[in-house]
Amino acid sequence: MSHALASSLASPPAATEPPRDFAFWTGDWEVAHRQIKRRLVGDTEWITFAGSCSARQLLGGFANMDENEIRKPAGSYIGMTIRMFDQATRLWSIYWLDSRYPGVEPPVVGSFANGIGTFYGDDVLDGRKIRVRFLWTVTNPDAPHWEQAFSADGGETWETNWIMDLRRRS
Repeated sequence: MSHALASSLASPPAATEPPRDFAFWTGDWEVAHRQIKRRLVGDTEWITFAGSCSARQLLGGFANMDENEIRKPAGSYIGMTIRMFDQATRLWSIYWLDSRYPGVEPPVVGSFANGIGTFYGDDVLDGRKIRVRFLWTVTNPDAPHWEQAFSADGGETWETNWIMDLRRRS
């Protein structure tokens, strides 16, 4: 083992207080979904469907996960999000896993300011490179709002293509 590795294992970084950004997220949710039918082709037709979600904190609040049942008209599936907080950069990385496909989607990375979480990443849609943006609006912790948008021009313009309005189950 190298000296640098041994030193880093011997003295882990001091833990700070966990971030409170996703503290609202713990619990069980009913989800109203709206999704554009075809992405990045100028489509204006939206489909609506229901879902549910259960979320919990991990690693003392430095991570969290949720499992989603997404009930689209064409069929249901399960998805899962894992969020990890980097204490050094003060940024969250958000990873999506989906029961329909193997693997983990590329992360979006970002942070919260004034109740708005903004996260960006790179992905591929139908063979072309795109930018992805997630927006979390948490003005009411019992009814957060999430949006996903794609950009095919490096972030110059954005098409919102998925919206979730969540309501905490009582």
